[in-house]
Amino acid sequence: MNFEDMNKAWNQVLDEFFSQANLRPRQIVVLGCSTSEVMGQHIGKASSEEVADALLPPLLAKVRARELYLAVQGCEHLNRALVVEEACVEHYGLDAVTVVPSLSAGGSMAVKAWQTYKEPMMVETIRGHAGIDVGDTFIGMHLRPVVVPIRPSIKEIGHAHLTMARTRPRLIGGPRAMYPVV
Repeated sequence: MNFEDMNKAWNQVLDEFFSQANLRPRQIVVLGCSTSEVMGQHIGKASSEEVADALLPPLLAKVRARELYLAVQGCEHLNRALVVEEACVEHYGLDAVTVVPSLSAGGSMAVKAWQTYKEPMMVETIRGHAGIDVGDTFIGMHLRPVVVPIRPSIKEIGHAHLTMARTRPRLIGGPRAMYPVV
């Protein structure tokens, strides 16, 4: 694994994501990341702390610079619960759950978020405004309707498939309804 190339690609992807996501302060970005897939292994089989150490800090720096919340999805062994800051729980009135992610239940990225956040908490559900999915972790269950794909110029991080999305409000009404450009 060439971490220098991966870091360069990741930073480019993040710049593209934030330029297209149209996020406002205190909105939620959901991250799903299989570090196993990044390393070219099967999801959930080769969790890599080294990948988490490389990918989370630059994302977290960009999230914090924009005054956003980052929700990091754990693996299916935690029912895809998410690590968030206590401030996010308080702002959105989320229901916290009691569990601490580990390498075998949550994965490297959730563990890294838990160790990095000032006041980490776990929640079972969230309604994010945008998301990044590295390695097909299926974050859609944690995004608000309506999801709009963001098409990055880079399609993989390491060996993992990359998808990104933002959300927009539903368009309601009928044939006489007018909509702003979204």
